[in-house]
Order: sequence, then C-alpha cells, then structure tokens
Amino acid sequence: MAAAAAAGWLKIGGKLKRNLPLYLAPWRASPCVFRSSKSELKPNLASDGVVCAPLQTFTEEEKMLKNMVTKFAQERVAPLVQKMDENSKMEDSIIQGLFEQGLMSIDLGEEYGGTGASFFSIILVVEELAKVDPAVALLCELQNTLTNKLFATYGTEEQKRTYLPRVAKDTIGSFCLSEAGSGSDAFSLKTRAEKKGDYYIINGSKMWISLAEHAGVFFVMANTDPSLGYRGITCFIVDRDTEGLHVGKKEDKLGIRASSTCPVTFENVKVPETNILGQVGQGYKYAIGMLNTGRIGIAAQMLGLAQGCFDHTIPYTKERVQFGKSVFDFQGMQHQIAQVATQLEAARLLTYNAARLAETGRPFIKEASMAKYYAAEVATLTTSKCIEWMGGVGFTKNYPIEKYYRDCKIGTIYEGTSNIQLSTIAKSLAQEY
Repeated sequence: MAAAAAAGWLKIGGKLKRNLPLYLAPWRASPCVFRSSKSELKPNLASDGVVCAPLQTFTEEEKMLKNMVTKFAQERVAPLVQKMDENSKMEDSIIQGLFEQGLMSIDLGEEYGGTGASFFSIILVVEELAKVDPAVALLCELQNTLTNKLFATYGTEEQKRTYLPRVAKDTIGSFCLSEAGSGSDAFSLKTRAEKKGDYYIINGSKMWISLAEHAGVFFVMANTDPSLGYRGITCFIVDRDTEGLHVGKKEDKLGIRASSTCPVTFENVKVPETNILGQVGQGYKYAIGMLNTGRIGIAAQMLGLAQGCFDHTIPYTKERVQFGKSVFDFQGMQHQIAQVATQLEAARLLTYNAARLAETGRPFIKEASMAKYYAAEVATLTTSKCIEWMGGVGFTKNYPIEKYYRDCKIGTIYEGTSNIQLSTIAKSLAQEY
C-alpha cells in the first residue's frame, strides 16, 4: 500500500484510484487563467458614452492623422526611398518634413510645441511610414517612444523647458545603451561616470547607436558606482557639441540603410550634475520602461513593412499570366496568400491591443513583447514569400520587394531580440499560472 501511495494511488472502497493533483483532474476548470483571456468590466459604460469598439476603430483625430501620413509618405518619401537606400543617407528634406508635419512630437504636449495626440497615434504613424520606408519610420518611432518620452517622463521642469521644444522643432535624440560587450546583456555596460564636485566625467564607448549621425542630444547610460552593479547605472543628457563626444563612421548595414547606426565614444566628457535624467542609479529602470513601450513601436514598424510589401506584391500576382491564367488564380498561390494575410491581421491586432493597453495605463509588457516578436516573424515570412510570388523581378532592385526583405531582419534583433521577447513572455506566464 505504501508503494501504491508513493506512486500517486489511493485505495478507495477496496479499489485503487489515481490521486491526481487538482489541476490535472479531468473535466475541471483550471484555477489559473491566462491574463489576456480575462475580461474586464468597463465602468460607467453608458454614462460615459463609451462604446466597446473593434481594435481597428479610430478616433476622428487618429483617422485624419493616418490619412495625412499616408499622403506624406507617398508624395514626399516614396520618390527618395531608393536613393536613400543606395546612399545610406537620410535626405534632409525628409527629416525637415517630419518635423514640419508634427510627426516628431506626436503625443508631446502642445505647451512644448508637440501635437498633443494619443500614443496610439504614434503607432498608426509608424505603421504608415513603414509601408513606404521602414528607415524613415524608425526615425519617427525612436524620437517619439524614446527621446520624447524620456524627457517628458523623467526630466525636471528645467530639462523639459530646455529640451522638449527643441526635440519638437528640429533636434533628433539618440539613446546610447549598447556596447561591444553588452548587447542583450545590456546592464553589463562598461561606460563610467566619475563624480567631480558638481559635475561628472564620462569615459567609455557605445556601439550600434541609432540616429547618431544626425542627433543633437544623446541619452548616455553610464555607471556611477560599479560596485553596485546595474544599480549604479545612471542616465545623462549630453549635447552633441560637448567636448570629448565623438560620433564614429556609420555602419554599412544590410537593411534600414537610410537610418544611421554609429559607434559613439566619450573621452573625459564633462557633464554637469544638472544633466542627470531622473535619479542617480535609476537608469536601468528607465531603460527597461522605455524599451517596453518602444517594442510596440517596432512591432508597428514591422507590421507596416510587411503590409507595404504585401500591397506591392498582390496586384502583380493578379496581372502576371502563366499557363493561361493569372498567378493569383492558382489555388496553391491563393492558400499561401490567404495564410500570410491572416498572419498580418493577427500581427496588427496584437500591436493595436498592446498600444491601447499602454495608452490606458494598463499592464502591457507581455503584450508588447508578443506584438514585437510576432510582427517581426510575420515580416520575415511575408517578405520572403513576396519575393517568391514575384519571381525573378522580386529578386531585382527594380522593385522594392528585396528592400523590404533586407529591412525586416533587424526586427528580430533590436530593442530586444526575438529570444529576449520569448523569455519576457515566459516570465509573465510563470507569474500568471
């Protein structure tokens, strides 16, 4: 009997029965619930006049902004895409246009020169720009989800008055976190900031710094007390013209070539204590918080990229005739196209849901990682399939399909690799069950 009990069996009424844990008992509802499957009652639904609308329902303001960006992308960005890709350089007219249209300060308060729109509006703008050029979309995404949010969330009133009007008008920001030895393991960074009276001296080097070529202000993550490990990491605001700050030669990249990626070095860079963003030793928290939000933006970029590629390809498959009928009319093709279209829609819903959650102040970290991971995977599949569907012409630079294919790869790498996203999702699931 002891052996039976040890094996998980109980003797009931003279018969042996398996002693199963409650959560394995057949036909019982699990006591654990996947958080995303939990519904929430929206309070005062009738009195507030709020309607539970589909995720793809936009406010009048969001719809107008979306249409404006679509027009801007087609008329001002599209004619320059191939040239910018070949030259690995963002045209000044594009940067100027983004500022003029208010697309570099979308949800920034009007008192600082911003548009004062919703966070969800940023996602719509990034998606629309990425349909035409993911490199331009990245510039807009990083300015809104990192630069502006860092200043607005953690800046002092003096820092906000000094920098927010500038980043809304003509100044690009750049986030300096990654180093040669700290990529996914970001908080093992070696850049140091030594306190000297009322200022700090920064020494170190950063790699893979997006937008560094055109940036006028840098957020530099440096450790003020290495004995504390990552709890010594502090964020410093450093202007481009500060002595000792050097932006290196930009990388010759596979994709998003118009968006610069450069090494940045700091040689005895003197930064006043008043240029600390937030609190000393809290930089790692700020980085995590901003990257969580930024992942929704990258999901939107990958979504727009994939949709733009798909939109270029499907009309061609309907026009191209082989064996007496259009390529689209072959059932084998239709099934492939339908599958990709379904995955695009799923990626869109994941992305929009994460954005709406973030916008309303609800937990969104898991959903952001899901959106970023899945949208990057879908972009990879979509662009690869589109080249196949286009045939030989899809493999040439005469069509934009191969550029989308090159551009999408970064989606599985920056702002947290796909494996990092999966780890984040799994960590959330472990807490839910």
